[in-house]
Amino acid sequence: MDPIGVVRSPFTETSQIPKGCGAEHRAEGVLEIEPRFEAGLADIEGFSHLYVIWLFHRATGYDLIAHPPTDEKRPHGVFATRSPRRPNAIGLTVVELLRREGAKLFVRGVDMLDGTPILDIKPYLSSVPADELRRGWLAEAEQRKAR
Repeated sequence: MDPIGVVRSPFTETSQIPKGCGAEHRAEGVLEIEPRFEAGLADIEGFSHLYVIWLFHRATGYDLIAHPPTDEKRPHGVFATRSPRRPNAIGLTVVELLRREGAKLFVRGVDMLDGTPILDIKPYLSSVPADELRRGWLAEAEQRKAR
């Protein structure tokens, strides 16, 4: 895959990124798209939120069982987590689009490291009603933490 740009983020180390139950991703950043791909941003300003597909560029190897901090280190299959140690080190984040300036998208909600390669951007569209969404083991972990 050929990255289309990089993330500019306040985070230089993974330990700086909020994690765990109740973590809020409110940090602002910039998606810097390479000039050769700028034409692909036409009309993106009309969307409030975007999917950003990116590469866990510092991750090495993978584990099929992950121990997320949000669930007291209980094991879960890697595909049921957001662990960076995956067979294909691809990340997905939904960000709020604040504004566009040429090939730069100013966004809120980054949870990526500064310099993270961006693989793709898509408008966030969801047709799933909130009352039909399930949060799996994460909902159970959040309930345990609330007690």
